[in-house]
Amino acid sequence: MTSRTCARLLAVAALSGAVLAGVGCGFTPLYATPGVSRGLSAVTIFAPEGRVAFLLREDLDDALAHDKSAAPQWRLDLTAVQSREPRGLRADNVAERYDLGLTVTYTLVALATGLPVHSGQVHSQVSYDAADAPYAGIAARQDSQNRAAADAARRIQIDLATWMARHPQS
Repeated sequence: MTSRTCARLLAVAALSGAVLAGVGCGFTPLYATPGVSRGLSAVTIFAPEGRVAFLLREDLDDALAHDKSAAPQWRLDLTAVQSREPRGLRADNVAERYDLGLTVTYTLVALATGLPVHSGQVHSQVSYDAADAPYAGIAARQDSQNRAAADAARRIQIDLATWMARHPQS
């Protein structure tokens, strides 16, 4: 074995040791924090009426891995406000694109006490093309509502998981 090959092997071994030493650095992924997954699955969601609120509740049920067979420990109350702004007006004063904004205000309530323990607000903004064909316009708007609800649900999931990691339940 040449000295060059030996030096390369020693460098690889040193790097491997450094990488393995970094594994025990104290970092714990959020999903692996004790109690977070169990806490998230014990959240029941109350959303207002409407298509976007329904989509948001469905996305949150999936994101939080809601366990329908277990008794809930938390209630998540939601309010959703949707806005639609025209963008890019054509010569005939018709919008080419729309921005759909979704602002969701939420409160996490402990069912044992009935008291709110955490609240927050998320905002999601998506765009879609305005189509001249009526069906295409409806489909584009509904797709933007799906995307906005999914984005808001993901942001709420991250916020709730972070809160539960900082406030472990007994």
